[in-house]
Amino acid sequence: MTVLKTILYFSIFKHPLTEDELFTYTNINSIIDLRKELKILLSKKIIFKINNFYLDRNEPELINRRLIGNKMAKEIMPKALKTSNFIAKFPYIECVSLSGALSKGYYDDDDGDFDFFIITKPNRLWIARTLLILYKKIFLLNSKKYFCVNYFITSDHLEISEQNRYTATEILTLIPTHGKDVFIQFLNANNWANGFFPNKKHVNIPLIKDVKKPYISKLTQTLFNTKLGAFLDKFFQKITLKKWTLKFNYLEQEDFDIAMKSTKSVSKHHPKNFQKKVIDQLNENYKKIKKRYNLELAQEHA
Repeated sequence: MTVLKTILYFSIFKHPLTEDELFTYTNINSIIDLRKELKILLSKKIIFKINNFYLDRNEPELINRRLIGNKMAKEIMPKALKTSNFIAKFPYIECVSLSGALSKGYYDDDDGDFDFFIITKPNRLWIARTLLILYKKIFLLNSKKYFCVNYFITSDHLEISEQNRYTATEILTLIPTHGKDVFIQFLNANNWANGFFPNKKHVNIPLIKDVKKPYISKLTQTLFNTKLGAFLDKFFQKITLKKWTLKFNYLEQEDFDIAMKSTKSVSKHHPKNFQKKVIDQLNENYKKIKKRYNLELAQEHA
């Protein structure tokens, strides 16, 4: 019942899906097979169909919520792309992609923000991150609403180590805006995600812009392509990790190592450990299905 798994996953985000979207986010072989599964699930009232959307509850207001969110996403996208273009100009940034809800075509004013997934040059991730954070703190008064830079990796370590339904969804829904060649390398390094969703079409690669650095960025890179830069990168990593260890000491070590990963090649700032919360909630949904309908669904891992 891969279709049901997909519906239950997106229900966590109150996001009903169309038939085409369900096909995209499953590993089912054909639309015909998809419709067979949907027919069975509908007949048992495990799922519901409202207009052209499928969901796990009979709540028409969720359809309206999604349609409004889709409209808002289209309206706000030019601003997000402008911010992405600005981020790409910073030193050592090689690739910028939109992630989060906006990359799924949804946005709302209540808790919507612009999430960015950023790939930097090797050995200078923490300099790149620090410069972006300083800009946010000084010029944006530390507001993250339109400038949420919470996930960085380096171009020499592109494979995402946490390989599950959540990360596969996030990888394959990224909207890359800058750094075509690096993004292609990233997709190749994370080909495992296609095992979850082989029907997902890739983004339009030719539309990805090249990263063009202004003079000040080039000058900064020249200054820090030295022993000073190597020292500062390690220093920024060390003081950031120390700060996070004290600030988020409520996290178990295992959770901290995933949600606040701070290595030479990765920087994550996810203090709510959203990935684990989503997977835990999904497994709880599976248990409810088993209890109500005696239908076994294999548990996911975080």
